[in-house]
Amino acid sequence: MILEPSSVPARMLSQALRRFGQMLVRRHALEEKTTEPTPPTRLTTLDLVALGIDYTLGAGVYVLAGEVASNQAGPATVICILVAGLSCALAGLGYAEFAVRVSHSGSAYLYSYVTIGEVWAFMTGWNFIVSYVAGTASVARAWTIAFDYLIGNQISQTLRESILLHAQQVLAEYPDFFAMGLVLLLTGVLTLTARESVRFTKLITLVSLLILGFVIISGFIKGDVHNWKLTEEDYIKAGLNDTSTLGPLGSGGFVPFGFEGILRGTATYFYAFIGFDNIVTRVKEVQNPQSSIPMGIVISLFICFLVYFGVSLALTLMVPYYQLQPGSPLPEAFLHIGWEPACYVVAIGALCTLFTTILNDMFYARRVISMMANDGLLFRVLARTHTSRNIPIVATVVLGIMAAVIALFFELIHLVDFVSIGTLFNHSLVAICVLIVRYQPERRNGGSKAEVQEENRPAEKKLTLQGLLFPGSYSPTVLSGQVVYVCSSLLALLVILLCLVLTQWPVLLSRNPVWITVVIVLLVLITGITGVIWRQPQSSHLFHSKALALPLLPLLSIFVNVYLMMQMTAGTWARFGVYMVIGIAVYFSYGIQHSQVA
Repeated sequence: MILEPSSVPARMLSQALRRFGQMLVRRHALEEKTTEPTPPTRLTTLDLVALGIDYTLGAGVYVLAGEVASNQAGPATVICILVAGLSCALAGLGYAEFAVRVSHSGSAYLYSYVTIGEVWAFMTGWNFIVSYVAGTASVARAWTIAFDYLIGNQISQTLRESILLHAQQVLAEYPDFFAMGLVLLLTGVLTLTARESVRFTKLITLVSLLILGFVIISGFIKGDVHNWKLTEEDYIKAGLNDTSTLGPLGSGGFVPFGFEGILRGTATYFYAFIGFDNIVTRVKEVQNPQSSIPMGIVISLFICFLVYFGVSLALTLMVPYYQLQPGSPLPEAFLHIGWEPACYVVAIGALCTLFTTILNDMFYARRVISMMANDGLLFRVLARTHTSRNIPIVATVVLGIMAAVIALFFELIHLVDFVSIGTLFNHSLVAICVLIVRYQPERRNGGSKAEVQEENRPAEKKLTLQGLLFPGSYSPTVLSGQVVYVCSSLLALLVILLCLVLTQWPVLLSRNPVWITVVIVLLVLITGITGVIWRQPQSSHLFHSKALALPLLPLLSIFVNVYLMMQMTAGTWARFGVYMVIGIAVYFSYGIQHSQVA
């Protein structure tokens, strides 16, 4: 057969594009993962629960509760916590399943790498790094606020009088040199420390739980249910409003800012539950990871939910939501009820908890940087370690400088929203990974590269409509796995479109026929594709922990996460977009060429 001259360049272009696409979705073979040294200490389930609580309890309970209650949701903050907690619980089930499937210390980065391909793994890992750097900066800002409260707000007053940054919605009101110094100090500590002290973490966790338990009990003793039923007359009596509209104070009652306030508060309060996923990075240190990792995730999430729910309940009962101080709500609440000594105890407890939270965030970001650098997706110099203590010095210094600069210039609430949107993105990817991996044929551990290539080779059997709905096999095949892969991608796209449409819910409530038709079409398509996935054979391999009700629960998790992302402000999306563009540039200029998998 003689090819036309014009067809030769077209075929070469087609082959080049195919090779490029294969590079983007190449996956990590787990059996090729470098064996990690076994640490001398072995963690129990109790240790993991303590670590999970310490990772999760931080600025969310000591600082964020006042911000959400005073400006976004009012007493309905408890509803925000409930929805955010359920969303994290769905993500936690996915993390628990991967933790028992993947016997390596990993994260959403590794789970994406072995399931949906390299480019998504890089975006996940990059997102985690940037989110935890911003998280470190946000907690450093929160620590400064708590410390500033103890010394009579002298730091903030001095900086306001001397330096003001005139860039609203972009930069903070004033540069926080104290937070920057704290981050740099802890960066120096991390260059000398290989891992966290579990005993110290458990001690801080116990102290924090005791203090927060005292806050909850105090709220039920000194709380007033009338604070959930405030009206315009209450605002007028307080001298806060003398007009017919309440404006920034909301409309009173339990839900003063309406349904939109609950959605916005939920998206912000999602920040409060981040950190539980750090547990999966400790797989190699756990005595019985098959059962301890899932139990550690679930139990720590449940305890944190109860604490957050109880503290928000107590806080909004003790103090009218419009009087809550966003920076230091808990100490101010005790001043409001006349318990002045208690406010200092709570503030000191906040300082201790936030201090360990900063260290935990930096430890976790350093782990992810080291993993990506070892895989060749980030610059190799970042994986360079101190020979005697195995400490990645370069990665620690780089991450510390980034966090210090961000803590210096950016406002706490902007950092919180940025961390929330990044975490929601990663949790959505984990849900997609769970949806895909359950329907894939089992890959033989210890298999050669030839066997892996044979398993990844496209199936020669043609797909028919009958085969789509009635696969004719009780175990996953390469063809059924590809069907789920494609259907999951379509589902993710359709869910994003549905969430975009649902953000226009006032238009939907007006019964606009065009928008309602679009919603119905999207729901029909999502239902049909979900049904196709449901008909495919699942892996029969028995694990100690599995996400339940596939494909419904992962789909629900994706929907909730994406819809909460849609509640973020345009400024948050702009910052997120800029950092993701920088990450993509790093990947295509360096990572794709130096990938260890290649």
